[in-house]
Amino acid sequence: MRHLNSGRKLNRTSAHRKALFKNMVLALIRHERIKTTDPKAKELRRIADRMVTLGKQGDLAARRRAFAALQSHTAVKKLFDEIAPRFKDRNGGYTRVIKFGHRRGDAAMLSIIEFTGNEEQTKSKKPKKRARKQDATAETPRRQRAAAG
Repeated sequence: MRHLNSGRKLNRTSAHRKALFKNMVLALIRHERIKTTDPKAKELRRIADRMVTLGKQGDLAARRRAFAALQSHTAVKKLFDEIAPRFKDRNGGYTRVIKFGHRRGDAAMLSIIEFTGNEEQTKSKKPKKRARKQDATAETPRRQRAAAG
């Protein structure tokens, strides 16, 4: 029985899992959106939300704890200066996981994990141009040729 043992093992050793999630959090902070398998994305959500919570605290101790986990000064700077201030009024739910489909090689479920609150940064789709309805009375060049010839 797995009482009080939270988290997915993902068929890896604990050191491999730790390195995997460190690299994934770094990639998420750098790019603010990554594509990965569904179980990894759901597990990464827990870790990324904790990093944003550290960023919201903003003190030196939180900065040092974030650096201990990330091992990157540039990522910690971006987390504390750009990402965490976006969520100052939000109590959790800093990331979203969107199902993406199946991977072609092994049919694994893929998901996109991204930070919430960046809707204005994403490219919005242009509205489709509606075809202009032609008046029944309006003569097109084709109709003119057909009537003349």
